[in-house]
Amino acid sequence: MQHQKILILDFGSQVTQLIARRVREAHVFCEVHPCDVSDEWVREYAADGQLKGIILSGSHASVYEETTDKAPQAVFELGIPVLGICYGMQTMAHQLGGKVEGGHKREFGFAAVRARGHTKLLEGIQDFATPEGHGMLEVWMSHGDKVTELPPGFKLMASTDSCPIAGMADEDRGFYAVQFHPEVTHTKQGAALLERFVLGICQTRPDWIMGDYISEAVTKIREQVGDEEVILGLSGGVDSSVAAALIHRAIGDQLTCVFVDHGLLRLNEGDMVMDMFAGKLHAKVIRVDASDLFLGQLAGVSEPEAKRKIIGGLFVDVFKSEAAKLKAGNASSKGATFLAQGTIYPDVIESGGAKSKKAVTIKSHHNVGGLPEQLGLKLLEPLRELFKDEVRELGVALGLPPEMVYRHPFPGPGLGVRILGEVKKDYADLLRRADAIFIEELRNFRDEASGKTWYDLTSQAFTVFLPVKSVGVMGDGRTYDYVVALRAVQTSDFMTADWAELPYALLKKVSSRIINEVRGINRVTYDVSSKPPATIEWE
Repeated sequence: MQHQKILILDFGSQVTQLIARRVREAHVFCEVHPCDVSDEWVREYAADGQLKGIILSGSHASVYEETTDKAPQAVFELGIPVLGICYGMQTMAHQLGGKVEGGHKREFGFAAVRARGHTKLLEGIQDFATPEGHGMLEVWMSHGDKVTELPPGFKLMASTDSCPIAGMADEDRGFYAVQFHPEVTHTKQGAALLERFVLGICQTRPDWIMGDYISEAVTKIREQVGDEEVILGLSGGVDSSVAAALIHRAIGDQLTCVFVDHGLLRLNEGDMVMDMFAGKLHAKVIRVDASDLFLGQLAGVSEPEAKRKIIGGLFVDVFKSEAAKLKAGNASSKGATFLAQGTIYPDVIESGGAKSKKAVTIKSHHNVGGLPEQLGLKLLEPLRELFKDEVRELGVALGLPPEMVYRHPFPGPGLGVRILGEVKKDYADLLRRADAIFIEELRNFRDEASGKTWYDLTSQAFTVFLPVKSVGVMGDGRTYDYVVALRAVQTSDFMTADWAELPYALLKKVSSRIINEVRGINRVTYDVSSKPPATIEWE
């Protein structure tokens, strides 16, 4: 199926991916490409007739500097609608004959914008009205420069006291631009504005739906693989699990999953993975217990990056060994010719020109350490067009249990980076049990206002093992045992995060259970650091 699409040109904004996510939420397919693609590339991209609109992202740069990127001129010559956001508005104004100047002060944060001109983009969209009847929008601004003179043919669409031209439109040509950021949640009507642009103005068909996408993806996998065989490193995480379920739906026993248990998984996680994929989906899964190997190599290593490199390197070694065994042990088979990976769209964007600002073709993100080259295998990446929330939707549509698909993120090195300092088996065993109690109680406690569990209300929650001991008292005896820290955060994009204000009753219950049920821990703390300045994980 050919999807109608929106092209997003990335000028280096930190939130460009949010634009794409909002467009996808309107069930419209879109792609992010670097802003410095050529005019020829843009025309070729539009040649199939499926391109319905273009969005120009924000940037930290100033358009009046000679070295600054501009939009390809072809963008304004295709005869399709264009939306400029923040810097995207400024480069539109600058390139089409308007004027952009540096502001006296940077405008960052909340602003109330007056909607003017009753354009198609903003008609009927407002947060409140003034006593004079002016429609107002509550938005998020982040800019230093501003448009000071409209290009020919444009009219004023929005304004604030400090930014007289906060929006502009040339409706004859379908060009619209706003100085604020509709993609961030702080702009209350942002989703409505973007939906109005892609569905109303661009008239794009809303056919990007995960339930319908399965048959499309299955057909694509079958065409790519044919009668060849595929090997996949199954971690138990969301991305590899959904990739495995989708590929198995497409080619069945042509897929072999290798599940490497490095001894740093959560409580009973290995058994859960095997039960789901080998038991319920009847997929071929080889479980490799490599815990002694990993823990042996990690002995005496305390530095976080060193631990990550050891775990990543050993995973590659174990996976290569199992791939070789598969090929040697099956005389009737040539062995796997494809390596499947759970690469998702943010990996693809970040691996291409978005960071380097070079318009090279977007490269795949080798999320298992360059294995394709080392094994001489072709890549199969069935999720490479999807964002994380779409991967989760797809997982549920494939029949994976929601509690597996909507689990909080878990780092690739597992508990190896949640045990501060040296990793030891007894530390991992203590942490596993303490973490399981924390997660269980988060699932048990409901917020009265929303009715949701605190697990659903937090974006990521886990326990950290601290390699320090503290004095305690149990019964009539003195204890000298280990300390753990609880960590729970709320975030929409994981770029910034606030610590979750969990109820005291919940924290009390978790602390009491851990201290009473996990012999060897006598103190529980709660991390109240936000990101920034802290990171979400401790290592």
